[in-house]
Amino acid sequence: MNVAVAPKRRRDLMFWSLHVLGWSGYAISHYLGALLYSKPADYIKVIFVAALAGVVVSAPLRYACRRLWGLRPSLLIPGAIVAAYVTALAWRVLVNRAYAVFMPEEFYVTHFTDYFGGAISGLYLMSCWVGLYFAARYYESTQQQREASLRASALAQQAQLKMLRYQLNPHFLFNTLNAISTLILDNRNAVANSAVTGLSEFLRYTLDQDPMKKVTVAQEIEALNLYLNIEKMRFGQRLTIEFAIDESAQDALMPSLLLQPLIENAIKYAVAPREEGGRVSIAGRVYGGMLHLSIADDGPGMIDSKRLTNGLGVGLRNTRERLEVLYGDRSSVEVQNSHPGLRVALFFPAERA
Repeated sequence: MNVAVAPKRRRDLMFWSLHVLGWSGYAISHYLGALLYSKPADYIKVIFVAALAGVVVSAPLRYACRRLWGLRPSLLIPGAIVAAYVTALAWRVLVNRAYAVFMPEEFYVTHFTDYFGGAISGLYLMSCWVGLYFAARYYESTQQQREASLRASALAQQAQLKMLRYQLNPHFLFNTLNAISTLILDNRNAVANSAVTGLSEFLRYTLDQDPMKKVTVAQEIEALNLYLNIEKMRFGQRLTIEFAIDESAQDALMPSLLLQPLIENAIKYAVAPREEGGRVSIAGRVYGGMLHLSIADDGPGMIDSKRLTNGLGVGLRNTRERLEVLYGDRSSVEVQNSHPGLRVALFFPAERA
């Protein structure tokens, strides 16, 4: 209830503030004009009455405009003119009465219809009031639509990010379970048991970690080590991991588990197929306000074009899409041969925890 009342109170406060301010401006401008043209002191009284009458008489225009708002132009425009003209007549009656009381020598009343004199100038004034009201109402409506659009866009962005994150987890789980199955078939039961324990720790981390939450690079490396420990049990000495994370990049923020699918691809194509295994290097630094992260291996590179195609199919494509959703055109992903091997570089704005 309080949530609904608060915006109404703010609108009421805004209306009355602008309403009184507008008529105060009317009074001040006419007062300065009276001083410039040396008007008599009684004219100041007429100005005061006109401004006060304007505050009181034009206030109901707000409710008339509310009823007219939303109608098609063929009804809104005539309705607004009629409302403004009726208000102008009422206002001129009060203003002319003030003239008759304070300046009878300049305003002679021969018939009651004389009190309606000057209604056309009053219509111009009230039409300006109505125009300003509709302009403010249109601006408010536009802002509300913009805020609603931003909220909808934010919700859609969150849903897309969560979809991309959860799409990666089953893919990783499938590959890891296959690896554990291979260890069991090779009668490496102790290693398989350790792999299951490591897998449970990694899955606990992924389930506890909010896909919308960003982590520091240092935290991302800790999470990667949970995954890499599983792979090291599988490949042993065939897998070599190298880290080169600059101190300046340690506390930079990044999307959680962004690098894991890229490392998974590197192991799949550069380590697993070769009897001698291979090396995977993870580097990070901050340069020019951008966080630079890279995953490089010493495998065959892109001699086989299917490697890049397959990578784009899941891991690399999802990484690219996650960065586009979060950073738009401020991010980029580069894939190139590093002679030997393949290097995937990520660039996006460096944010601090």
